[in-house]
This record gives sequence, structure tokens and C-alpha cells, in this order.
Amino acid sequence: MTERDTRTQLWVGTYPQPGGAPGSGESIWRVALGPDGAVESAVPAVAATSPSFLALHPSGSTLYAVGETPAGTVTAFRVEAPRDGAAAGPGDVRLAPSGSLASGGDDPCHVLALEDTVWLANYGDGVAACVDVDPATGDLVAEGVVAHPGVGSGPVVERQAGPHAHFLAQVGDDVLVCDLGADVVRRYPAAGAEPGAAADVAAVLPPGTGPRHLVALPDGSLVVVGELDARAHVLVRDGAGWAPAAAVPVSPSAQAGRDFPAHVTLSADGARLHVGLRGADVLAVLAVGSDGAAPVLEHLGDVPLGDGAWPRHHAVLTGGADDAERVVVALQGRSELATVRLDPATGAGEVVARHALPTPPACVLES
Repeated sequence: MTERDTRTQLWVGTYPQPGGAPGSGESIWRVALGPDGAVESAVPAVAATSPSFLALHPSGSTLYAVGETPAGTVTAFRVEAPRDGAAAGPGDVRLAPSGSLASGGDDPCHVLALEDTVWLANYGDGVAACVDVDPATGDLVAEGVVAHPGVGSGPVVERQAGPHAHFLAQVGDDVLVCDLGADVVRRYPAAGAEPGAAADVAAVLPPGTGPRHLVALPDGSLVVVGELDARAHVLVRDGAGWAPAAAVPVSPSAQAGRDFPAHVTLSADGARLHVGLRGADVLAVLAVGSDGAAPVLEHLGDVPLGDGAWPRHHAVLTGGADDAERVVVALQGRSELATVRLDPATGAGEVVARHALPTPPACVLES
């Protein structure tokens, strides 16, 4: 195995500089990490307009990026590696645009890549949209997306005057959509719904939750993080949908209106959650247990990420040089990538490496 083979390769999506116009210098980056989690190389793979979220087609041949702007876009890029079969370093892999479409709404902030379809969450107006793709290559094969408008509002007037689709996840044969503005999780068939099909509400959260992202647990339950109430909500199966069973603060110090949970991930063994908490600027770690009837969440610890970090997204790395867990966090506020080393037994951790980027990172995707 070569030194190049031991690197972890990442795609990183970015925002414009604060106050900068979309398309004023941001790119999709290709980043290589060494075994200790430190960045060994980082190169811009392609310039793109506000590519705030990325997803890789299951074939590995196509990378998708949203353009988070009013009247947003989704662009497909072919992943072009060296043709001689050699292992590719960051500078050897290029992205070639292969198609672009309107996202069906405003300010798309999330993309979910399935074998036959790509789904988009448009935050600005709450529209969830999907488009057919070639299952072999991931190429866009339709002339436009099928858009599904959201409906509803919530009590936090400045954030919930209307629907705001924020996150998508495949659960079974369905795609679930976290609607931050309407305090619901919507559901559509993963293969795509007919144009104009009414949304199926799979779960209703307490008013003012602001459901942002979710993870599915091995027992079929869900954990939804509330951006507006700073809590992690456990939802258990209830007929065809889910019902709230419990909720805990993401961190003991988290306060609604001051601290804002962002992304949530589940460890490979299903024993821990990792939640980026903006405001407090920590990576919160929670243990996942059970009382026999429902999952139980217990806060283990917070990893400080630095003043002004504003952790927007993170990725839990596969593999590693030891038994520790490594999480790479996109620190939007500091325009940095931070690698966190966690002790799986205790949830204690520390930042072991940092790397500055010229524009703020928004999404981290292991490839």
C-alpha cells in the first residue's frame, strides 16, 4: 500500500466570503487527510457558485452540488481520475460539469443522491424536488426537476413564517424531508412522486422545534435535531409514521435562541451521536441507549471548536490509525476545517488539526 493509498479523500463545499456575491471565488475542494487527520493537501477541483452542499452518486462517477442562491440550481460534475489506474491524489482528480438544472425553488441547501434519483431541499420556499438520473453514471437525464411545494408555518415568526425544507434522508422506500419552518417531517416515495402530489406528513414536532437534520437509528426510530429549540428529539414508530417520545438538550448549556444545532451523525457502531452546535461552538457527543421501549439519549461531552467557529456540517471518517473516532468539521465562521479526535468510550475529544480555506467551508463529504 502506498502513502497515497492511506490518505482519506474529501470533497468540501463552500460559501462565498461574508458579504461576497455568489460566484465571487468559492469552489469545490479536494482535500487529503493523513492518518492523524491533518490536511496533507487541499486543491480547488472546480469553481462553482455557492456550492454549499454536495452528494456523490452511488456509482462514484458523479458529484452533485447545489447552488444556494435565489432561484437555485443543482449541477452534476463527472469525477475524472487518472486513466492509468494509479491511485489519485487531490490534484489528480478533476470535476467536469455534465449538466445543470434549476432546483425548483429558492436557496437549495441539501442534496440527496440515490441510484435513480437526486432529491433537493430548497430552504427559501420549502420546495422539495427530485430529478431522474442514469443509475449507471449518475448523469442527469431529465429536462427539469419535479417540484413538491411545502406548506405550513410555526410560532417563531422570524424563522417560521413559511415552510423551509432543510434536509433529506432515505429511510426504507421513502425520502424524509425536515421542514424547519413548519415543524414537520414530510415524506415522499424515494423513486419520485407525481407532479403536484400532496406531501405525506410522517411526523409532527412540537411547535417551535425547527427540525433541521435527522438520523435513523438501527431500531427504526429517528433522532431529529431542532435548530430553534436546541434539542434532540427521539421519534418512535407510530403506525406508518413516527411520534415524539422524548427530547433532551443537545448540550446541558444549550439555550434556545442562542445556540443552534446544525448537523447530526450516528457513529458506525450506533452508540453515539455527534451534533455541531453553533453559538456554543462545540461538537456535542451523546450516547444512544434504550429503556426497553424507546432510545434514550445521554450527553457525554462537548468538544470546543474555537470562538466563532459556527460548525455547519461534519463527516465521521471511516477507518483510522487507532481506535479513536475522527470527525472533520466545517467551521463556517472561522473558514477552517477542524479534525476532532474522540474517545468512543467516553465521548471526550479535542481538535487535533486545523486547515484554513479561502472561503468558508459548508459541507464535508468523504469520498
